[in-house]
Amino acid sequence: MQLYISSLNSGSNANCYYIGNDTDALLIDAGLSCRETEKRMKLLGLSMKKVKGVFISHEHSDHINGLQQLSKKFQLPVYITEATLENSHIPLEKDCIRTFKHGSRMMIGDLCVHAFRKSHDAIDPHSFMISAYGINIGVITDIGHACKEVIACFSQCHAAFLESNYCEDMLANGNYPYHLKKRIAGSEGHLSNAAALELFRKHASKDLQLLLLSHLSKNNNRPELAAAVFAPHAGNTKIVVASRHEPSPVFCIELLPPVNAPLKSLVATKLQQLSLFQ
Repeated sequence: MQLYISSLNSGSNANCYYIGNDTDALLIDAGLSCRETEKRMKLLGLSMKKVKGVFISHEHSDHINGLQQLSKKFQLPVYITEATLENSHIPLEKDCIRTFKHGSRMMIGDLCVHAFRKSHDAIDPHSFMISAYGINIGVITDIGHACKEVIACFSQCHAAFLESNYCEDMLANGNYPYHLKKRIAGSEGHLSNAAALELFRKHASKDLQLLLLSHLSKNNNRPELAAAVFAPHAGNTKIVVASRHEPSPVFCIELLPPVNAPLKSLVATKLQQLSLFQ
């Protein structure tokens, strides 16, 4: 059994992540327009018919811009906290609203979604871990620091979307006003390349096969810089920088037992990159 994951877009312009199996899928956030979400999924060979719900991490516009139209067109359930719904000011159809709270575990077919609070300057922000078949996928972006919940999730992941938002030197020496620099670098802001690397080096599981560096700043980071920070420490983990302009490939995360191994032995993780048009 396997899970398929892709970043449809990642950045302050729009965020949307896909996680699914052979029959069911979900989206984390809906920052792209409905039309662009459909376009990118079609490009990747992914079907909207498999999407059974959208999970919203928080109310900032780059995470909800396409939500109303997407939910209405496909009658998708929207999983969202009551406070985030109220502060988003999006008139969702009542029949599509599914509220959750910190610590909730929700089932979408075989996919179990664990929601937990994160440190960010929103009313009730959450990160998610999606699990099935012994595989754990983390969606950990828009965090000011790695709190204990983030560490607990990340340490179990076989693949993760992890924020690597800014280079500390670029932010400090850039032309942003002081108050904005302070917000970004604060405990409820965003995670720097250095902080993301520290989380990776200290807490990544030996089973972490894929790390998608996500939500890179347009003005305070560069894809090649973020990749270079992680490259010397990657080990057996594949490092991919999620783009703010185009979708990533679809990746398949699969757990396979070693040949002739006893049932109680540890499984080996196999990572495959799917054809864009498979």
